[in-house]
Amino acid sequence: MIESRHVAIIGAGPIGLELAVGLKQQGIDYVQIDAGQIGSTIEWYPPQMLFHSSSDRLALAGLPIQTANQQKITKEEFLAYLRALVQHFGLTVRTYERVENVQRLPEGAFFLQTRGVDGEHAYRANIVVLAIGAMHAPRLVNVPGEDLPHVSHYLADPHKYFAKRLLIVGGRNSAVEAAVRCHRAGADVTLSYRREDFDPKVVKFWLLPEVRALIRDGKVRFLPNTSVVEIRSGSVLLAPQQEIAADFVLLMTGYRQDTTLLEMLGVELAGPAREPVHDPDTMETNVPGVFIAGTAVAGTPPRKVAVIVETCHVHVPRIVAAISGRRVALPEGQLDD
Repeated sequence: MIESRHVAIIGAGPIGLELAVGLKQQGIDYVQIDAGQIGSTIEWYPPQMLFHSSSDRLALAGLPIQTANQQKITKEEFLAYLRALVQHFGLTVRTYERVENVQRLPEGAFFLQTRGVDGEHAYRANIVVLAIGAMHAPRLVNVPGEDLPHVSHYLADPHKYFAKRLLIVGGRNSAVEAAVRCHRAGADVTLSYRREDFDPKVVKFWLLPEVRALIRDGKVRFLPNTSVVEIRSGSVLLAPQQEIAADFVLLMTGYRQDTTLLEMLGVELAGPAREPVHDPDTMETNVPGVFIAGTAVAGTPPRKVAVIVETCHVHVPRIVAAISGRRVALPEGQLDD
């Protein structure tokens, strides 16, 4: 059977959920689908990671975020907030259901095929909104040994690296945070970065002084202007030519967007970041009836991540207005750009 809905939202991250609230409040029929759990990308963040944005700028659909210490929210607190948001607004999200095929029908509507834990499903929708994010997979460095079992692109619990020699590759926020936190957990940390120094614009302001102090005091080894040539069992070869001992390797080299669904729908991708081409006033792409929302608008940024949740709230009223034909205001406290 084919289920018919007016709108299909693909993705259930923060902005995808905020959009679902906006559509529901306007009485617009929709289905929301995600290949994983709600906020699945956030699950990959390190335990107890603090968001750069303040809680008021992360809040969705006018529902405040409260923390016990009035400080920046942690990953775990934000995931709990997303669960509360779904319950508060009575949202229905089809989680763990992957969209395997989406195509435009001759009459202009869209056909979606999905596979969930309960089997295959099919949908017909007049409008598709892609709220798929921009961090689907790690940006590989493509060197021998990258697939070895002691190599990872994600920081899990720093406890894993206690009393072990850890090489961290990268110099942006994720690498700096990994270096600081793994050192605190008792790891012997070496940080390799292909540039001369850290960029203050891409590292959280409270981490930069700490990592500089650790390097100054010899507690974290810093190897600027170096790059990985080969990862071996127990060591890593860097250029300029040197080999350092390492029990574990963290390649914190960024992440990339999976553009499969965009390409299936014929959305034009522009520039080195392959940003989806869209009308910023409505968020509609070059394909009529296909909209883009959230951090997905950024494509795969070559360096600094400039599009974050707090800058994407404005997408929701623009899309709801374009779909409904009515102007929709932002919830109180949220800023337009």
